[in-house]
Amino acid sequence: MNFSVTRTGNLCRMENKNNTVKLPEFEDVQGPVLMLNMLKFRDRKYYFDTYLPAFRKVTETLGIQDVKLRLACNVAANIIAPENEAWDAILLVEYPSAQAFKTIAESDAYRDMANQHRLTATADLHLYMTTPFVL
Repeated sequence: MNFSVTRTGNLCRMENKNNTVKLPEFEDVQGPVLMLNMLKFRDRKYYFDTYLPAFRKVTETLGIQDVKLRLACNVAANIIAPENEAWDAILLVEYPSAQAFKTIAESDAYRDMANQHRLTATADLHLYMTTPFVL
């Protein structure tokens, strides 16, 4: 499998084709980012018991600190969403920077230690990079 990435403005589409990933540069994204993970599980227990510990090991191996799970919740109901769109869980993960996320996602360590576990555990995933704004 190999990820192909299509970028339109601030939107990226990443498709899995070969267990590697090459993301566009995120020079315009400053400060910490929150990644919104919308998950459909094949195996929820495997995701939390195997993938997440492997992911933590990747961040340790790369020396990237301050990656924090900020929110983990089940999706109880679709309120405003396409009828055929159903997610099992939503996670918000904070990274110290967009570059830190990019370093992890593109790394051999992620490919070798974690990615296969994610592919095994999830049937579908949408991932959005977010930044704070002032109201």
